Amino acid sequence: MPRRLVPRPRRSPGRRARWAVSAAVLALVAGLLGTGAETAASGRTQVAGNVVTPGNFTGYGFDQCTAPSQKAMDAWLTGSPFWAVGIYISGDSRGCTSQPNLTPTWVSTQLANGWRLLPITLGPQAWCTTRARYLHQVRINPSRTSSYAAARTQGRAEAVKTRGVAQSLGIAPGSTLWYDLEAFDTSKTDCRESALSFLSAWTNKLHSLGYRSGAYSSAASGIRMLDSARATRPGRYAMPDQLWIADWNGRADVNTSYIPATGWMPHRRVHQYRGGHNEKHGGVTINIDSDWVDLGNGSTIASEPRHCHGAATYNSGSYGSLKIGSTGSLVKTLQCQLAVRGLYKATIDGRYDAGVGSAVARWRARRGLPAGTTMSPSSWMVMLSQGAAPLMKYGAASTAVRRLQRTLNAADRANLPVTGVFEGRTTTAVKAYQKDHSLAATGVVTTGMWQLLQRGVR
Repeated sequence: MPRRLVPRPRRSPGRRARWAVSAAVLALVAGLLGTGAETAASGRTQVAGNVVTPGNFTGYGFDQCTAPSQKAMDAWLTGSPFWAVGIYISGDSRGCTSQPNLTPTWVSTQLANGWRLLPITLGPQAWCTTRARYLHQVRINPSRTSSYAAARTQGRAEAVKTRGVAQSLGIAPGSTLWYDLEAFDTSKTDCRESALSFLSAWTNKLHSLGYRSGAYSSAASGIRMLDSARATRPGRYAMPDQLWIADWNGRADVNTSYIPATGWMPHRRVHQYRGGHNEKHGGVTINIDSDWVDLGNGSTIASEPRHCHGAATYNSGSYGSLKIGSTGSLVKTLQCQLAVRGLYKATIDGRYDAGVGSAVARWRARRGLPAGTTMSPSSWMVMLSQGAAPLMKYGAASTAVRRLQRTLNAADRANLPVTGVFEGRTTTAVKAYQKDHSLAATGVVTTGMWQLLQRGVR
């Protein structure tokens, strides 16, 4: 993305022309600006089968110019921490105007596989751009006639063009479309004001077309310009819904020293925190920029419902052995787990009596475990992990994450808080389990790891 004004790090000259693989993205819900229909049960909004992107997500992303092959996408899905990706879909100033992999099938496949897409347009740049190659291309008109009417016309036209490309690729209305405005000299009044006018018109037009507006730029130029206009001239320009801040400070968060932590907060920022470098995951090397994504509502999940009318909690830092005669809250957890399986109908009282033992014996037989009436940590793992086995990594938020966290606690992993959100501590515990069982320590929970957990392998 941008070459920023000093003191930013410099990007290699061929940044926009890199032809290595990139990746794509699934979206959970984002605001639809009045279009489409929400599916409350799944927490997703679907248009023609594709979810709105990027939706609600907090986690790692990357950007690269050319959309990748399916093989590379799949390798990074299961082998990397990334779950969001910037892809260039439109704009005559792109270095990667040829996109052989970028098709409607590619988009729908990646969304179905869980990637969050950040679709980017790189069209006309600021009149006073600091990058030489844009000097030979169409730039934003700096004429101040009629309040920079020419720049506004360009912004609207670019929004219409981008919407058309997005629709042709199956990127659903309600998704965020990002405009890439590379670094420029914001001290030049007409250059700065025409750029603001262009982005304002881009935002207004996208809203009228049913999409959300995002703006990517250098923290030192375009981002600081936008935030200054927001703070000092409120209402004069339409502000983008979300910001993508290029500040290569090496910190995976949404903070930058160039603007205060007041605008576009919370959950309305992406931070490109590291510039072009090679990374290898799943045997595939890509030259990428690294991003921290925090959009929508972030990675969140609704509060856990009460279990057995509030008589028990499923969440514990550890799940020890139980037998007839045991008492306590963990016994209540067991009684409730058996009750929801239709195996126990007595009172949830925390006493491990013969009735509980009989229910455990029936459950063990049902699961193909050795006969008995006791619960060991391995037995707990089998019970707590039961259910679907989705791919999960940093940024996942679901009831399946709760099952994972409980199961890792039963495996004596990390005394994890059972939040339903896959974050740093959960990633660390997953990597430790993978390493101990000769799995690639990716921090990504795949079918192979679920199989071990559901067999009670500690």
